[in-house]
Amino acid sequence: MSGPTARLASINIGGSATAIATATAAAAASAQAYPSPLNRCSSASAPNTNTDNGPRGDFGLIGLAVMGQNLILNAADHGATVVAFNRTVSKVDHFLANEAKGKSIIGAHSIEEFVSKLKKPRRMMLLVMAGKPVDDFIETLLPFCEKGDIIIDGGNSHFPDTNRRAKYLATKGIRFVGTGVSGGEEGARYGPSLMPGGNEEAWPYIKDIFQSIAAKSDGEPCCEWVGDGGAGHYVKMVHNGIEYGDMQLICEAYDIMKRGLGMPNKEIGDVLTKWNKGVLDSFLIEITRDIMYFNDDDGTPLVEKILDSAGQKGTGKWTAINALDLGMPVTLIAEAVLARCLSSVKGERTKASEILTYVGRQNKFDGNKEQFLDDLEQALYASKIISYAQGFMLMQEAAKEYGWKLNKPSIALMWRGGCIIRSVFLKDITAAYRDNPDLENLLFSEFFNKAIHKAQPGWRDVVAKAALLGIPTPAFSTALSWFDGYRTKDLPANLLQAQRDYFGAHTFKIKPEFANDKYKVGDNIHVNWTGRGGNVSASTYQA
Repeated sequence: MSGPTARLASINIGGSATAIATATAAAAASAQAYPSPLNRCSSASAPNTNTDNGPRGDFGLIGLAVMGQNLILNAADHGATVVAFNRTVSKVDHFLANEAKGKSIIGAHSIEEFVSKLKKPRRMMLLVMAGKPVDDFIETLLPFCEKGDIIIDGGNSHFPDTNRRAKYLATKGIRFVGTGVSGGEEGARYGPSLMPGGNEEAWPYIKDIFQSIAAKSDGEPCCEWVGDGGAGHYVKMVHNGIEYGDMQLICEAYDIMKRGLGMPNKEIGDVLTKWNKGVLDSFLIEITRDIMYFNDDDGTPLVEKILDSAGQKGTGKWTAINALDLGMPVTLIAEAVLARCLSSVKGERTKASEILTYVGRQNKFDGNKEQFLDDLEQALYASKIISYAQGFMLMQEAAKEYGWKLNKPSIALMWRGGCIIRSVFLKDITAAYRDNPDLENLLFSEFFNKAIHKAQPGWRDVVAKAALLGIPTPAFSTALSWFDGYRTKDLPANLLQAQRDYFGAHTFKIKPEFANDKYKVGDNIHVNWTGRGGNVSASTYQA
């Protein structure tokens, strides 16, 4: 067994046996006519030319912004002949004459020409703006496609849109894949994290090229099949939400060092350099260190001149909204999104800074600075653990809700390299889920249980001191509050339920240890708290 058939047999795809068998048979049949591009080609493939109008391309990509160009160059470097198209066709010619010159890259000047230059089954990737442009390009491609062709959306599409497109295109015999792509411009060029999902019959045909261009971590590609429908884009959405949280936590640590400890940027950079050699070793700590060291032409830190009004493209908000829809307490990502929203009301904050003043008993830090910096490192580490624990809780619940079989060790592996949240820390998450794929919560693993308990004293001290100094720490604070709530057997929600029943007859359930003939376990109970309210209860449901 060789080619796509053998490669399919070696992976764990979440889905039905029938679909896998179908994909295997299709891959075997296709292998005869269409061998793997990585076996056919090498990085020394013939230079680009438009003189041959026959199907020569192994892979096609639409969208020649920087990410698209870099993915094409990456694929060409790994032996594929790539067909490139852009709606503004002059970009195609410019790309061929410059960055793509001498590489196995073919240009197309129309959708029809683009499709005609690809070998069957055609593998066509869209890297265009999410939303209507994706639908528009799909409709433009369809008249020239044949059954079995593969369309891949590599943008930041919302997962319900990917669900819809996968179902729609399946009715036309087209295999649709929605893949998360993370790593920015550099990742796209030299190895991104790829999170493909959709019609699993497509995976045997795209696995070679995807895993060849993906980042590698300890020799393993940061790319694996995620699941059906919008699963790939869902995992990318949660990735982006965690990215929001990581960035907010680092910003809060910077603010504490800057305003709480009065440290200059270079000294903050030195602290980050130290942190990047330990448990916080990550891409985001690394680039933040570089930002701290970067001075403008006048010799002063450029970062201090940047307007403190943060932008966002929506994926963090989608994560927070989906968490609310699923009833999952993903508090850190939500606070990170809201912190960006608060930053955006710059005019109001400027006015408030002149009216609302800090009033407290302690207006400067007076403790042991070195100990506090060690505590701050542990607080950041602990809060990151909480953020990832919440993210994996959310994906676990989504898998139940949407009928996906998500492979948690593979997801952690996909995030270990190439992507924005890549870090040494993710190696430990991968190990935890490999040791126990059914791990209910990351905090239940021995490694992270020890880590979170070790970090607690410093974590609590950092959050308390920041509050005493009037420095906002929404992400640090919510992480600690969530942890304290999660580890509490009896929360005050009993009172909340009594209040709801008092004013709205919304009912409550009794604790098993207090059950009796009057109050039975599992019953929805209403009590006439005042003697005037009556005994009729409201309908019981979960929003």
